[in-house]
Amino acid sequence: MTAADGADAPGGGRYGEAVFRPDQGGEGERIDFGALAYDDITVARLKALGVGPGWRCLDVGAGTGTVSLRLLQECGVTSVVAVDRDARFLTARRVPGLDVREADVTAAGFVSGRFRLVHARFVLMHLPEYRRVIADLAALVEPGGVLVLSDAVDLTGDRTPATPYTTAMTAMWQGLRDTIGTDVTWVPSYPHLLREAGLGAVAAEVYVPPLVPGSALSRFWADTWERSQPAMLATGLVDTAAVDEAVRYLGSPDCAALSAGMLTAWGWKPQEARP
Repeated sequence: MTAADGADAPGGGRYGEAVFRPDQGGEGERIDFGALAYDDITVARLKALGVGPGWRCLDVGAGTGTVSLRLLQECGVTSVVAVDRDARFLTARRVPGLDVREADVTAAGFVSGRFRLVHARFVLMHLPEYRRVIADLAALVEPGGVLVLSDAVDLTGDRTPATPYTTAMTAMWQGLRDTIGTDVTWVPSYPHLLREAGLGAVAAEVYVPPLVPGSALSRFWADTWERSQPAMLATGLVDTAAVDEAVRYLGSPDCAALSAGMLTAWGWKPQEARP
């Protein structure tokens, strides 16, 4: 059974348990570094799709709540249900209109109701059962509403020049695949998967943030390697010295690399026919 068929992760672990535990010191800061790199693009896309006053929204895998808060404060939506398997970072940022739920998106009925916007970012790539979850999320979109999903696309490959950065990234993706089932190879199929889920007017875009020494994105990758280092070392592709070299490379003026991109895809729920 393949990951696409809904098999368990090869290593049997899960995000937030085997790696990236929320109780590990600095995990909230790591998530926020990623938010600084990607939130502006996410919010701009949501605004372009018309998200605004009167919208009831669902933010899945909300992390530290940065997108949920901006939906309320900048887009002026009516309410946001923010869901995460561990809601400790969300409960620290409660504001009017924010409804925090601690729930597992893979569980049946993890949330009730329907929403004008259903959004998830950097969630489904960690779930072997992503096809079923996409279908479940599409079912939560109200007629005339939109499902917006974002995940990473790996831009390293056989023809990418070898650098300490590409070596570390290759080991990271493999280590996460072996440990918790993370798989970004299917992410370019998002438009087809949204159509398969019954959505229309499907489109997608890719954003690649600049990898600049000292930037929030560089800090995010350095922290991510630190937390996933046991999984990286287990691949045999790197040792501790190689990871340390990659962190130094990120902070040096010699850094010349493409970060992982963020593919965002969206699709609209058709309006229900009136009698």
